[in-house]
Amino acid sequence: MNNANTPHLHPRLHALDNLRALMMWLGIVLHVAINHLTINSPLPWRDPQTSPVANLLLLFIHSFRMPVFFVLAGFFVALLVARRGADGMLKNRGLRLALPFAIFWPPLFVLTTVLAMVYIHLTVRGVPGIDTALTPARQPGGSPFNTMHLWFLYQLFWFSVLAWAGVRLQRFVPMRLRGAVARGFTLLAERRWGFVVLALPLALTGAFHPSGMVMESGSFLPPLSEWVQSGLFFVFGWYLHRDQERLLALFAARCKGHALAGLAFFVATVALLGALHGPGAHRLPHPEFWIAFAYNATSWLWSMALIGGFLRYLPRQNAVLAYLSQSSYWVYLVHMLGTIGFGILLFNAPFGAVTKMGLNIAATSLVALASYQLLVRYTPIGRLLNGRRAEKRSTRKSTKARVLTAK
Repeated sequence: MNNANTPHLHPRLHALDNLRALMMWLGIVLHVAINHLTINSPLPWRDPQTSPVANLLLLFIHSFRMPVFFVLAGFFVALLVARRGADGMLKNRGLRLALPFAIFWPPLFVLTTVLAMVYIHLTVRGVPGIDTALTPARQPGGSPFNTMHLWFLYQLFWFSVLAWAGVRLQRFVPMRLRGAVARGFTLLAERRWGFVVLALPLALTGAFHPSGMVMESGSFLPPLSEWVQSGLFFVFGWYLHRDQERLLALFAARCKGHALAGLAFFVATVALLGALHGPGAHRLPHPEFWIAFAYNATSWLWSMALIGGFLRYLPRQNAVLAYLSQSSYWVYLVHMLGTIGFGILLFNAPFGAVTKMGLNIAATSLVALASYQLLVRYTPIGRLLNGRRAEKRSTRKSTKARVLTAK
């Protein structure tokens, strides 16, 4: 395994931090693209300028972004258990996931709701405003509250609780059974056909959803299908940590093959979606199942390709990557305010959809970064989100000068 193509696996695994940061930032692109869809949108607002580019971006990013997140989440939860024990892991996840959710969800929910209502008013009536009569109808018995884009934090914390319970209760499970499950996931991770087996249960789940896609509801009580969809990737990441040195090296060696195979299944997904909504839709038996299978095969292959590719080509952090990694949590929390707010400002701008998307992505990124630098990086909020507060360089230099003077 120790050849020229095998990455050196650093104890910190900066490659996975780099990957996690990129996935966070792609959320900006994804949520800007939603403003310009030509197809039915999951959100009740839309810019007058639409483009198939937005459709493709949404499908493309969604195919791997959250799967990668949950694989990495399972991996890092297992890492925390190995280093701190189950109780230490749960305490860490409570401080890094549950506490930020509890603090930031209320103000973000209020601000996002206000901006969303203004955008809906623009969409329906062409001018800014707020009219509660335009609020989308809820399902009978449905709650007016939801986790919004913070559903990932919410769901991940509960997966961490389940992982804690699993560790605590594992002594009641026969060691032979535990070993068989671990070997099963290792086998699926190392065999080239493993993604097929991993995609099948998700295809069965997706077969009961429109277009074969399990979409996040944002509910505080998500349906079982959402737990299954995210949970399998989380469990895969958990067992990936168990044999990480060999499997991560294998992913790095196969990253190009995984990427190309994932591209083939992504093209198949697009073709199947076209057939589903085209004139020959009735000729395709159980189309939702096949779309879900192709799409989830893409998710598994591209997740492994991205993990392996970052380990192989971006195993270390430079100043830019480190900064993006440190700021990514804050950007994730606040980016929806930017994508909706700048969407409102650009609504009547005389530009095409692609230009508007580029302007929104740039503006949201710059404002989010500026707010991180000014309000978060050197404050207790930065410590809350990143586990430690960054020190200003001038402070570090003055400390070093005092040490040298003392010597």
